[in-house]
This record gives sequence, structure tokens and C-alpha cells, in this order.
Amino acid sequence: MKRTDFAYELPPERIAQEPRPRGQSRMMVVTPPDAIEHASFASFPERLDPSDVLVINDTRVIPARLFAEPRGAMKRPVEFLLTRQLDERMWESWAKPAKRVRTGDALRFSERLTAAVMGKRDDGTVVIRFEGDLEEIERIGVPPLPPYIARESPRDSDRQSYQTVYAAERGAIAAPTAGLHFTQEILDRIAARGIDIVRVTLHVGIGTFKPVKVDDIAEHRMDAETYEISAGAAERLNRARAEGRKIVAVGTTSVRTLESAIRATGGRFEPGRRETSIFITPGFEFRAVDKLLTNFHLPESTLIMLVSAFAGIETTRTAYAAAVAEKYFFYSYGDCMFITTRHEA
Repeated sequence: MKRTDFAYELPPERIAQEPRPRGQSRMMVVTPPDAIEHASFASFPERLDPSDVLVINDTRVIPARLFAEPRGAMKRPVEFLLTRQLDERMWESWAKPAKRVRTGDALRFSERLTAAVMGKRDDGTVVIRFEGDLEEIERIGVPPLPPYIARESPRDSDRQSYQTVYAAERGAIAAPTAGLHFTQEILDRIAARGIDIVRVTLHVGIGTFKPVKVDDIAEHRMDAETYEISAGAAERLNRARAEGRKIVAVGTTSVRTLESAIRATGGRFEPGRRETSIFITPGFEFRAVDKLLTNFHLPESTLIMLVSAFAGIETTRTAYAAAVAEKYFFYSYGDCMFITTRHEA
């Protein structure tokens, strides 16, 4: 398939610049092949079946944008975006301006946090090793909002807005944005209906958002991301499948976690920490996920390709056209879509 098969036109004013009020965003309810209903996310708990299992990604976004003091004749700080953790102190990162960063450079982020440049790869990735108090990253770092959310300067409020209410496991550089719609009250309503809520963890990395540049999407390669499923989560998921209960994934990251995990261990969920570079496109055979809550994603992105695989290409095109016509807000801080059943090819 071609990258352009997943293109669509979006007026710039439909790109959400401010977070939707939690629990109050608009929600398109899609039942493939062609049923569309316009609703509010406030009704989400009642749209689940009591036998459903809701799977959420409890990764926690770190403030992954850091600014090092200017070097030499530079007047502006050097910006670093932490993209992948290699060990406790070592990170892969992107630098801006990258040409001013060289192997062996010493970086100063604050009085309590410095770093050394350990290497620079051909693709421009800079490997840095932190020295000093690592807690400084939380204090001085900035949430790594996507570039389509325009900010003249960082806001402290984004530290909370760009984090799910159930975030726990530190390690993501981007939020699992379908989870931003939840409030604790909505989670409580879901639990009160007897619906099992299962936590998994996938630390969202740069690979999820790296643009597809090849014309033939089969040639695109995803960067690896780390996921983890606890023993308790694995046991509950396996029991649900044995009982014929439906698994509802909150967000594409939960989908990638579940579909990776069930393939890695022979058709059952097993506890453990693993890496995945799974790339889900139309024609993919879903083995774990039955329903999907997701946001509206960028044209030609790996995320809209995953949604198209789940709902069907034509259903996704129709839904996105309806979302534009009905003036939904798109992308990370935007509205959401609940796909009530997966497309069967």
C-alpha cells in the first residue's frame, strides 16, 4: 500500500492547541462498516459491556526536553530531546542545533546536572551521559509536546495536561493520548459496572511518531519501544480470553503492547519486559484487541495506518471525513473515536 492512501485534508484550526476538558471531549462512536454516532466521552462507561476488559497504558511522560547552557560564541541554549534510555544515566537524544554538538563535549544543564557527549551517529542521534542529580531532569525538563501544538514558551500546566490521571511508570517521551480523556470519576464508574481495568506499560518513544517517508509503507521500519506486562495483568487477560470476553484497548500504544505480547509468547499473555517494533497496517490479523478507543491522528502516520487496519480503510476514511465536517478537534489534545468492533477482512 502507498503512504498517500492514508492522506486527508485537515483545516489547521481543527488541530487542538489546548487540552480538551477531561471527561468532556466529543467522541465519535464507529461501528464498522458504516455506522457513525456523535456522542460525548462522558458516555463511554455506559457504552462498554459489563464483561469487557479495559486495558490502559500507565506509562508516565518524563519532561524530556532539556536546555544546555550556550557553548562558546552561542547566545541561545542547546536544546536536547531525550528519545531513548540506554541505562540509568545514558540516553539517545536529538540536539538542536545538532551541528554545534560534538563527541566529547561537556554540557551544563544546571548547577546540579551536567552531561558528556559520548557519541554522535550518522543519523544525527546524540548519545549523552548524565552526571549529577538525575532528579533535576524532572525539575528543569519540559514536557515534549508535539510540534503541531504551538507554544511561544513552555507552560507549567502542560506537565499535568499532557499526562494521564493513571500515569505511573516513568519512561515515555510522549503521552498515550487516548488516555488523556479519563478522569478518576469515569474510571470509578467503569469499575462500578464490574468491568475489569488492566494496566500494561509501553514507554512511548520517537518511533511511534517518526514520519513515514517511503512511498510503499511495507518498506517503513518502526523503532523499538519497551513494554511490560505484570504477572497479574497477564493472568487477568488470559482468563478474559478463555471466557470469551472482549478486550478494549485504550489507545494505539495499548494495541501495540497487546498484539506484540500475544505473538511473542505463543498465543498467551506472559509476564515480562520486552521490546517491540511491530508495525500494524491494513491486512494485519488482530489476535488480542476487540474494541479500540483512540484519538484522531496525523495523515500518513503509522497511527492512522493502525486505525485503518482495525476499523477498515474505507470506514476510517469515512469517519475522518465526518470528523472534519463536524468540526472535531484532532491530534494529541483533541477529541476521540470509539471503534466498537474490529473490521473483518
